[in-house]
Amino acid sequence: MLPKFAKAFRSSNEDLEKAPQVNNSSGINSNEVFDNSSDGAVPGESFEYGDSMYAKIQRVAGKFNIEQRGVERVPDYERTDTSYLNIGSMWLAANMVVSSFAIGVLGKSAFNLGFVDAILVCLFFNLLGVMTVCFFSCFGPPFGLRQMVLSRFWFGWWAVKFIAILNIIACVGWSAANAIVGAQLLNAVNDEVPGYAGILIITFCTLFVTFCGYKFVHMYEYWSWIPTCIVFIIVLGVFAHSGDFINIPMGAGVSEMGACLSFGSTVYGFATGWTSYAADYTVYQPKTQSRRLVFFSAWLGLIVPLLFTQFLGIAIMSATEIGDGVNNKYAEGYRASVNGGLIAAVLEPLGGFGKFCLVILALSIIANNCPNIYSVGLTLQVLSRATQRVPRFIWTFLASCVSLAIGIPGYDHFETVLENFMSLIAYWLAIYSGIALVDHFVFRRGFGGYRPEDYDNPAKLPMGISASIAFIFGIVGVVVGMSQSWWTGPIAKHAGDPASGGGDIGFELGFAFSSAVYCILRPIELRMIGR
Repeated sequence: MLPKFAKAFRSSNEDLEKAPQVNNSSGINSNEVFDNSSDGAVPGESFEYGDSMYAKIQRVAGKFNIEQRGVERVPDYERTDTSYLNIGSMWLAANMVVSSFAIGVLGKSAFNLGFVDAILVCLFFNLLGVMTVCFFSCFGPPFGLRQMVLSRFWFGWWAVKFIAILNIIACVGWSAANAIVGAQLLNAVNDEVPGYAGILIITFCTLFVTFCGYKFVHMYEYWSWIPTCIVFIIVLGVFAHSGDFINIPMGAGVSEMGACLSFGSTVYGFATGWTSYAADYTVYQPKTQSRRLVFFSAWLGLIVPLLFTQFLGIAIMSATEIGDGVNNKYAEGYRASVNGGLIAAVLEPLGGFGKFCLVILALSIIANNCPNIYSVGLTLQVLSRATQRVPRFIWTFLASCVSLAIGIPGYDHFETVLENFMSLIAYWLAIYSGIALVDHFVFRRGFGGYRPEDYDNPAKLPMGISASIAFIFGIVGVVVGMSQSWWTGPIAKHAGDPASGGGDIGFELGFAFSSAVYCILRPIELRMIGR
């Protein structure tokens, strides 16, 4: 079906050859009529060239200032986004949301941790998780390439398609999970608003923002965090004034160790979840940008909202321990609408204004979903030449539809879905990061070891054999170290109390196994194949 769908955007072989597609295997840029350079960059005006359906749709998009570019390399003269604040505000808005608050709530609800131990787990695993997001954000300015396209330099032309599929699942899954959180809040405001209606509202608003592309996404994220931050500060103030906080004591022993490791895997999965599309949001930054400032801007935009919202979630969830829990408004609110009900219980003294704050928090989910839905369209274009021929914004629309179809039936099973999904994100991204970091630092010796003009040339990219085998070994590490309701690995059983499911060290072992195997196999691949 996919080739037939993509074929609708071609009218002739001539238009296909002139379309925005780079194929360096012949040594000739197919966009040479527009670009005389040899860096593989595709000028923006080339997307409207020809009489094909693709070009006609792109011309209409251009009239409405919708971003036409997909995974093609951005020319230097089009990289005009010089604001470091755009980088920091992007992640600040995306994480200053109720989804992040929900991760903190899991510390007690899913792992039965005390206050101090949950706080420490959040602190250290967030600091670890954001590092790869910040690092890969530095790849956008020098190369002008999207994150999944950059992954071709580590995994090769063919193996990266599997990575892209994982990223598509992550993007769509994230979007669905976040929409559920927003729907819970709307349900807490008015219990006559069904879950599916809330999910529909969040999904449609996200589509409206992401359909227009990079500039509109950054513009929205630049301002959207402000009202959300104000509401969270109000929540903090009201809860602190209530005196309902309970300092749940820290546990001890192997059971406590296992719970901390498992909660840490969930926290890490949320923090590192942006890794696979980090460069997508710096790709229009000029190559003269300071890598240190790009890294620091991303780091500040990530760590501040993550710690603030998750710490708040941990603190408020402690109030469910008041009394016997039967007549506890926090416990009742959590049972009724999960995270939405919990925050509604805090804001109850504010009356109508409290409900208005809940609506603001529900709409904040849009900021969290924008990176997911924007990047999923780019990732779909990496799958093949055919999918690249479908404009980015059409993929954005289709991905939103799929997210909606997943979110509505998943509304009633949110907490279980969130816990398991965050851990799975942590697993595959840890393996991905292990291979990419080893290749960058050990074999390419930094940014100078890349030839970005080869990004679209399968003959000059790695074969991906060593990366594929290393990924398989990374999966083995995950399997023996993971602790989920449906599987507990043999090593995980010794990382905690076996009766309680042990402790989850899947992402740590996945990273270690994949990076070690890649270190061994990559030199052999280079010696035998030469690339």
